Amino acid sequence: MQKLERVTLIVLDSAGVGALPDAKEFGDVGTNTLANIALTTGGLNLKNMEKLGLGNIIELLGVDPVEKASGAYGKAAELSKGKDTTTGHWEIAGIVQEKAFPTYPNGFPKETLDALEKVTGRKILCNLPYSGTDVLDVYGEEQLATGSWILYTSADPVLQIAANEELISLDELYRACEKALEICKELSPVARVIARPFVGKKAGEFTRTSNRHDYSVEPPIESMLDRIKKYGLNVIGVGKTSDIFAGVGLTESRGTNKDNLDGILKTIEELKKDTKGLIFTNLVDFDMKYGHRRDPKGYKLALEEFDNYLPEIIENLKENEMLILTADHGCDPTYKGSDHTREYIPLLVYGKTLKENVNLEIQESFSTIAATIEELLLGKTDLNGSFADLITK
Repeated sequence: MQKLERVTLIVLDSAGVGALPDAKEFGDVGTNTLANIALTTGGLNLKNMEKLGLGNIIELLGVDPVEKASGAYGKAAELSKGKDTTTGHWEIAGIVQEKAFPTYPNGFPKETLDALEKVTGRKILCNLPYSGTDVLDVYGEEQLATGSWILYTSADPVLQIAANEELISLDELYRACEKALEICKELSPVARVIARPFVGKKAGEFTRTSNRHDYSVEPPIESMLDRIKKYGLNVIGVGKTSDIFAGVGLTESRGTNKDNLDGILKTIEELKKDTKGLIFTNLVDFDMKYGHRRDPKGYKLALEEFDNYLPEIIENLKENEMLILTADHGCDPTYKGSDHTREYIPLLVYGKTLKENVNLEIQESFSTIAATIEELLLGKTDLNGSFADLITK
C-alpha cells in the first residue's frame, strides 16, 4: 500500500452535516449546521470544497453535487457519548470515550466553589450555564465592583472563568484556571477549564478578547498523536489543538491568538516547510464566534473565507501528502440555545497521488480518520475502520 510522508488534518470546528441517529438523547433532533446555515443565508459559495465533493455528502443550497469529485467524500458518526470539542478531537485521534464527561446544568457543587475561592482568594459569581456573551452583560459590572470571578458552564463538560483584563491580570486568570482544573479532577470532572478574558466598563459594551486559553485534561490513553511522534515524525498542532490534547503527543505547537485566518496562514506556513508527519489544525471561530453566538451569516462568511484559501492549501501539498477536512461536532446557529449539536461530521480527503471521486459513505466512527492516517503514515494501525485502501491507487 502507498505510504505518505505527511498529512494535514484541518478541523472546521463545529461544521456538522446532520443530526446523528441518537440526537434525540441530546435534544438535537433536526439539527444540521451546514445545511441550515445555507438555507438561512440564501446559500453557500464554497466552490473549492464543492470540487472535493462537499455537495455530494448532503444537500447544501449553493453547493452542487459533482459528477467527478477531485477528492474522496463522506461523513462519520460519533461513537463517544458526547458532543464537546475534547470528545470529538480525541475520537478523531483514535480515542473513543465509552463514558461521557459529566455536565453541570445546575452549576458546580459548593465544595468545588469553596476550594477555588480558597486557593485564589477571590469570590465567585454566577455558577450557572450561560452564553459566554450574555454572562458578561449580567455579571460584568458586578465583577468590576467586587473583584470576584465570573464562573459559568454550558451544556458541555466545561468550567469557564471570565475576568476583566482591566481589573484582573491575564497571569492571575490563567493561574486560577490551572488551579480550577486540578480541583475539578478531584471534585467535579470536566473536559476543559477555559479562561475567558474580556474588556469593557458596562453592560452592552463588554467584549471578549483573543486571550482565551483552554486547559484540558490529558487523554486517558495513547492517541494517534503519540504513535506518530514515537515513530519519529513531526506532530505540529495549529490553533487550539495543543490545548485540546494538553500538549500530549505534539512535537510543536503554533497557537493562534487572532482568528481563523491566522490559523489558515499558519497552516500554509507549515505546509511550505520540509517536515514529515502530521499537521493538525483546529479553526475555532466557526464554533466560538458564530455557532455559539447563533450567527449564521457570520458562519457563512467564515466558511467562504476558508474556501477562498483552500486552493493555496492544496497548492502547497507535496506530491506524497494528504489533506483531510472534517469537523468535531455540530453547533447549528439556527437551533435553539447556544450549545453544540450532536451531528455527523464531514469527510473531504485529497491528495495528488490519491484516488479521485471516492464515496466514503458513512464511517462508523470519527476514529476511522486516525486509523487511515496511521496506516498511510506509519504503514500499520491497530485501530478499526481504516479507509486507506479505498483512497490509494
